[in-house]
Order: sequence, then structure tokens, then C-alpha cells
Amino acid sequence: MSEASAYPPNSYYTATVRALKPFAPLSGSVRADVVVIGGGYTGLTAALHLAQRGYDVVLLEAARVGWGASGRNGGQIHSGQRRDQATLEASLGLDAAKALWGLAEDAKALVHDLIANHAIDCDLTGGLIDCAHKEAYVADYRAEVDHLREVYGYEGVEFLDRAALREKVGSPDYHGGLIDHGAGHLHPLNFALGIAKAADAAGAAIHERSRVTQITRGKNVKVRTAAGEVTAAIGIVACNGYLEHLLPQVAARVLPINNFIAATRPLSDEEARGVIRDREAVSDSRFVINYYRLSADNRLLFGGGENYSRHFPADIAAFVRPHMEKIYPQLAGIGIDYAWGGTLAITAKRMPYVTRLDPNLYAACGFSGQGVTIAPLAGQLVAEAINGQMSRFDVFARLKTPAFPGGTLLRHPTMVLAMMWFALRDRMPF
Repeated sequence: MSEASAYPPNSYYTATVRALKPFAPLSGSVRADVVVIGGGYTGLTAALHLAQRGYDVVLLEAARVGWGASGRNGGQIHSGQRRDQATLEASLGLDAAKALWGLAEDAKALVHDLIANHAIDCDLTGGLIDCAHKEAYVADYRAEVDHLREVYGYEGVEFLDRAALREKVGSPDYHGGLIDHGAGHLHPLNFALGIAKAADAAGAAIHERSRVTQITRGKNVKVRTAAGEVTAAIGIVACNGYLEHLLPQVAARVLPINNFIAATRPLSDEEARGVIRDREAVSDSRFVINYYRLSADNRLLFGGGENYSRHFPADIAAFVRPHMEKIYPQLAGIGIDYAWGGTLAITAKRMPYVTRLDPNLYAACGFSGQGVTIAPLAGQLVAEAINGQMSRFDVFARLKTPAFPGGTLLRHPTMVLAMMWFALRDRMPF
């Protein structure tokens, strides 16, 4: 079996992965300063920063590092949090909203620093365009640009009217939007594997194919797998949408949902410029968001549609195609070479859940589609907190993250009804 075959089948990212040697499964009983559960962006970044500070770190991943949402997502680097600044100001106050904006800027800087400091080859590309799919939303986009410039001093964002947007994004679907020059996109699986390689080099012990079956809390954190056990002074749970039943207290606050991406055949340079002229990432204002970008080899990677079951559609390409062809009618019938899905985790308020459950047990999850930027930051903040620096960690930890109504039992049907309503609202003309 090839190293890449352990990753999602028929994924463009799997097909273009810069393979990393497999890490051996955990075997026997070991002791560590810190045990990290989850080999995505959060767990890997926490392990890297702790190992760099001299901690003895063991990281356990159920499959391969980057196997989950970290290696399947749309690769978009956003500014800000999942909630816009005006919403955060209304609910939390201006000072808290500014602190969260500052963390989000730190998160973008961290992504760039990780790539530069560890020579991670992951197709980093600048720019992100956000599009209004209803004319009524255009004024909100203009107001957001003005607000970010005037209140937050963020000069990297510009308003685009319909004509300016149409020059950059070759779709008739949109009425205006904004361009964020400080955002961008990358190859998410290669980014994750680059962090893993750096963590390994820093001394973290990474064990793949080591699914955790039990966490015992107490003076020490004890973690069991089928073939071994780790006893550590401190534990970090970074499982996101794959938490399952390990920590019901955390699982009740996140809802796993599935999202899907298709990659077209390679486009000619002319076709590519007709889709996204200057190669920025693109997303839109739909609640069930469309997000897309051009790959390094000129494929359109288009994310559209989601479901809320434990199962993926039998034909993912056919599931995504109508969403893509609505945005780009000129691509009707185009060949799709890859199509895959992944599970992410959302919270009720779409803000990350970063918390200290016990004096020696931390959890970070629920990045709600903003994981490329916020998940590595969460890992860094947990590492800082363990090292005694709580100030940035506390900005997230102070957020109120309610459990979904009915906890893990009823969160799914309740949320599905809400999602169906918002999806219906997307299709309304006003």
C-alpha cells in the first residue's frame, strides 16, 4: 500500500501529496509531559511549539496526520473570525471584538511563519474574494470594508461593485463583494504534513494508526489505544469533527457536518483566467457557502453542498456539479477528475471552542470552516497556556460556547432543521 493511499480516495490533495514517512503506531506504555490527541492542524501545531520549548510530547492520531479536515478542506486563509466584526461587537463589545480580530491577524501571520520557517511547499497564494449572491447584501459589503478600514485600521480590503467583481470572477451569479489582499489559499494536506515534519524534527513523538479509546482524567491524564497507553502530566484533545464519545462535555458543543469538493480537469490558461482572473480564492454569502480556487495546475477546486449524516453521497462529483455549474454555467459538463468529502465541526455560535476542562486537560475544536487559520493558532495558544502564558488563550477561553439543544442526543435533528431553513433562505430572491 502506498503512503498516499491511507488518505481519502479520489482527493486531489491525495494525488498531489508530498508524502511524509509513516509514523509507527503506539505500542506499550509510555510516559510524557504532554499527550496530544489528534494529528490535524491544532494538535500538530501544539506538539511543535511544546517540543520546541523542551516538553516531552506524544501525539496520537487515529489514521494518518492530516487525514481529517486538515487534509481535505478548501485551503482558504481568511481574515477575521467566522463571525463578522459587527456581529462580534454587538454580542461581545468593541474591546473583545478587537481582541478577536487581533488573534485572527496573528493566525494569518502564524500560517505564513510556519510555511517560511519550515520550508513547507504548499502552493501558498495571496488574495481572497468574498461575493454577494443577493443584491440586497451589497450595501453590507461596502459597510464592512469601511468598518474594517476605519475601526480596525485594516487597509488590505477593498469593495468591489458588480462590474469590478465581474472582471475578477467570471460568474453572472454575483452583485458585488470585496477583495481581501491579506488573505489567500494553500494546499491544505501538504501544509499539515509540513507541520508534522517540523514537529517530528523538534522531538515530538508522533504515532499514527493509534486511535484513542479512553481518556482517564485525574492528577495525570491517561490515554488508551488498542495497543498501548500514554500517561502524561497534561493532555490536549484536538479531534474536532472526529471526537465521537471520548469527551461528551466537548462533543455536545460541536456538530460534525460533511462538506464536499470537486476538482475539474486542468483548465487552459484562457479558461482559468475566465474563471478567476488573478487566482485569488473565492467564497460567497450563502449560508451553505460555495468556496473555490484554482490549483497550481489550473484545476478549479470547487466546494459546494453539505450533508449532516455519517455518510457521504455515493457520487460526490454529481453532488457538487450543480453548485459549480450554477456559479459557472460556462463549465457545464466539464470533466471532473477528483471529488471527495470531509467532516468538519461547527459550534452553535460559529466561534471556536478553546477551553481548559481541568487544570491539566485542554480541548480545542469547532473551527466552523475557518480551520486553516484558526486551528493552528489554537494549537499555539494551548501550548502557550501550558507554558504559563494565558493572555491570548483566555481571549478564546472567555467565549461562551453553549451545548447544542439536547446535547449529543438531539443536536443532530435540531441543527439539521435549522440548516434546511438557512439553505432555503439562500435560494430566496430577496
